[in-house]
Amino acid sequence: MSSAAAVRPGIDLIEIVRVERALAHRPRLAQRLFRAGELAYARERARPGRHLAARFAAKEAAVKALGGGVPLRDVEVLSGEGGEPGLRLHGTAERRARSRGLRLAVSLSHSREIAAAVVVATHVDQAQRA
Repeated sequence: MSSAAAVRPGIDLIEIVRVERALAHRPRLAQRLFRAGELAYARERARPGRHLAARFAAKEAAVKALGGGVPLRDVEVLSGEGGEPGLRLHGTAERRARSRGLRLAVSLSHSREIAAAVVVATHVDQAQRA
Protein backbone atom coordinates (compact mmCIF):
# COMPACT_ATOMS: atom_id res chain seq x y z
CA MET A 1 0.00 0.00 0.00
CA SER A 2 1.52 3.32 -0.98
CA SER A 3 1.65 6.25 1.38
CA ALA A 4 -1.06 7.91 -0.75
CA ALA A 5 -3.32 4.97 0.04
CA ALA A 6 -2.36 4.56 3.70
CA VAL A 7 -6.03 4.63 4.69
CA ARG A 8 -8.65 2.56 2.92
CA PRO A 9 -12.28 3.05 4.03
CA GLY A 10 -15.31 0.83 3.60
CA ILE A 11 -18.90 1.79 4.39
CA ASP A 12 -22.23 0.01 4.22
CA LEU A 13 -25.81 0.59 5.29
CA ILE A 14 -28.77 -1.71 5.14
CA GLU A 15 -32.45 -1.65 6.03
CA ILE A 16 -32.89 -3.66 9.21
CA VAL A 17 -36.23 -5.12 8.10
CA ARG A 18 -34.51 -6.49 4.98
CA VAL A 19 -32.13 -8.52 7.14
CA GLU A 20 -34.93 -9.61 9.48
CA ARG A 21 -37.05 -10.82 6.54
CA ALA A 22 -34.17 -12.64 4.87
CA LEU A 23 -33.29 -14.46 8.10
CA ALA A 24 -36.95 -15.35 8.75
CA HIS A 25 -37.42 -16.76 5.24
CA ARG A 26 -34.04 -18.50 5.05
CA PRO A 27 -33.12 -19.80 8.53
CA ARG A 28 -29.82 -21.35 7.38
CA LEU A 29 -28.66 -17.96 6.11
CA ALA A 30 -27.70 -16.90 9.63
CA GLN A 31 -25.26 -19.81 9.91
CA ARG A 32 -23.72 -18.96 6.54
CA LEU A 33 -23.21 -15.27 7.34
CA PHE A 34 -22.52 -15.12 11.06
CA ARG A 35 -20.29 -16.91 13.53
CA ALA A 36 -21.60 -18.43 16.76
CA GLY A 37 -20.50 -15.50 18.94
CA GLU A 38 -22.25 -12.98 16.71
CA LEU A 39 -25.48 -14.96 16.78
CA ALA A 40 -25.31 -15.42 20.57
CA TYR A 41 -24.73 -11.68 21.08
CA ALA A 42 -27.71 -10.76 18.89
CA ARG A 43 -30.04 -13.33 20.44
CA GLU A 44 -29.47 -11.75 23.87
CA ARG A 45 -30.94 -8.47 22.58
CA ALA A 46 -34.59 -7.36 22.39
CA ARG A 47 -34.43 -7.03 18.60
CA PRO A 48 -31.77 -9.45 17.32
CA GLY A 49 -32.25 -8.44 13.69
CA ARG A 50 -31.11 -4.89 14.42
CA HIS A 51 -27.79 -6.14 15.78
CA LEU A 52 -27.32 -8.71 13.03
CA ALA A 53 -28.01 -6.02 10.43
CA ALA A 54 -25.29 -3.82 11.96
CA ARG A 55 -22.90 -6.78 11.91
CA PHE A 56 -23.81 -7.55 8.31
CA ALA A 57 -23.07 -3.93 7.39
CA ALA A 58 -19.71 -4.19 9.19
CA LYS A 59 -18.83 -7.35 7.27
CA GLU A 60 -19.68 -5.65 3.95
CA ALA A 61 -17.69 -2.56 4.91
CA ALA A 62 -14.69 -4.69 5.93
CA VAL A 63 -14.76 -6.56 2.62
CA LYS A 64 -14.74 -3.21 0.80
CA ALA A 65 -11.84 -1.94 2.91
CA LEU A 66 -9.91 -5.14 2.15
CA GLY A 67 -10.48 -4.75 -1.59
CA GLY A 68 -13.25 -7.31 -2.16
CA GLY A 69 -13.23 -11.04 -2.75
CA VAL A 70 -13.53 -12.01 0.93
CA PRO A 71 -16.32 -14.27 2.29
CA LEU A 72 -18.51 -12.39 4.77
CA ARG A 73 -18.16 -15.16 7.36
CA ASP A 74 -14.40 -14.53 7.39
CA VAL A 75 -15.12 -11.23 9.16
CA GLU A 76 -16.33 -11.57 12.75
CA VAL A 77 -17.72 -8.61 14.66
CA LEU A 78 -16.86 -8.63 18.36
CA SER A 79 -18.10 -6.56 21.27
CA GLY A 80 -15.47 -5.33 23.71
CA GLU A 81 -15.93 -5.18 27.46
CA GLY A 82 -17.08 -1.57 27.18
CA GLY A 83 -19.43 -2.42 24.32
CA GLU A 84 -17.09 -1.05 21.64
CA PRO A 85 -17.11 -3.08 18.42
CA GLY A 86 -14.06 -4.79 17.03
CA LEU A 87 -13.21 -7.18 14.22
CA ARG A 88 -11.55 -10.57 14.18
CA LEU A 89 -10.50 -11.79 10.76
CA HIS A 90 -10.44 -15.42 9.67
CA GLY A 91 -9.36 -17.30 6.57
CA THR A 92 -9.13 -15.20 3.41
CA ALA A 93 -9.78 -11.94 5.26
CA GLU A 94 -6.95 -12.58 7.72
CA ARG A 95 -4.52 -13.56 4.95
CA ARG A 96 -5.46 -10.51 2.88
CA ALA A 97 -5.01 -8.09 5.78
CA ARG A 98 -1.71 -9.66 6.77
CA SER A 99 -0.28 -9.73 3.24
CA ARG A 100 -1.22 -6.09 2.68
CA GLY A 101 -0.12 -4.99 6.14
CA LEU A 102 -3.56 -3.74 7.14
CA ARG A 103 -5.20 -3.20 10.51
CA LEU A 104 -8.99 -2.65 10.59
CA ALA A 105 -11.11 -0.48 12.87
CA VAL A 106 -14.91 -0.52 12.85
CA SER A 107 -17.77 1.72 13.94
CA LEU A 108 -21.41 0.57 14.01
CA SER A 109 -24.66 2.46 14.25
CA HIS A 110 -28.34 1.79 13.85
CA SER A 111 -31.65 3.57 14.06
CA ARG A 112 -35.07 1.95 14.06
CA GLU A 113 -34.85 1.35 10.32
CA ILE A 114 -31.22 1.48 9.16
CA ALA A 115 -27.99 -0.18 10.29
CA ALA A 116 -24.65 1.26 9.21
CA ALA A 117 -20.98 0.49 9.59
CA VAL A 118 -17.70 2.11 8.66
CA VAL A 119 -14.45 0.18 8.52
CA VAL A 120 -11.10 1.88 8.09
CA ALA A 121 -8.09 -0.15 7.03
CA THR A 122 -4.78 1.47 7.91
CA HIS A 123 -1.31 0.43 6.90
CA VAL A 124 0.74 -1.15 9.67
CA ASP A 125 4.51 -0.63 9.59
CA GLN A 126 6.67 -3.75 9.36
CA ALA A 127 7.88 -3.17 12.92
CA GLN A 128 4.29 -3.24 14.23
CA ARG A 129 3.33 -6.49 12.44
CA ALA A 130 3.39 -9.64 14.54
